[in-house]
Amino acid sequence: MQSCTGAKDILRSRMRAAAAALTPEARRAGDRVLADRLLALPELKGAETVLLFCGVGTEPDTRPIAEALWAAGKQVLFPKCLPHRRMEARAVRGMEELVPGVFGIPEPGGDCPAVERGKIDMVLVPAVCYDRSRFRLGQGGGYYDRYLSGYGGATVGLCRDALLLERVPRERHDLPVERVLTESLCL
Repeated sequence: MQSCTGAKDILRSRMRAAAAALTPEARRAGDRVLADRLLALPELKGAETVLLFCGVGTEPDTRPIAEALWAAGKQVLFPKCLPHRRMEARAVRGMEELVPGVFGIPEPGGDCPAVERGKIDMVLVPAVCYDRSRFRLGQGGGYYDRYLSGYGGATVGLCRDALLLERVPRERHDLPVERVLTESLCL
């Protein structure tokens, strides 16, 4: 019998390959639809402070989302990785304030102020893929699992239609997000 961690690792590899198989044009078109769907959410319209992730590789591009939120006068945060697989949210006023961080992922520079988790209205949660019950398969570091433990605000995931599964392997600490948006569904 295979462990849940082993099953997650195998699925993570399969889903990364599926994402990489999508054409750049298909990913860009999907990114536009996902951004529009997210920006139309009533929960986002009511949010003042939003934690985004910086999409890299085949992940959805969140730059247009950040630009729209800044234009709407909202406080935009990005995660900064800390030792011991922890992270914090830091306020960013523009993409130029992001610097290469852990794993080469852009993150807020040292001058960007930290924002307490309890002051964040919405967190956009990254994933390799999601399932129809709104559970995610993350990158495997556990940063978001730790960060979201005890978080009381809204959580949303963006998932390409091609990466939405019936069920991802789950462990006791795994929590679903409140809403998953794909190009064609709102779960």
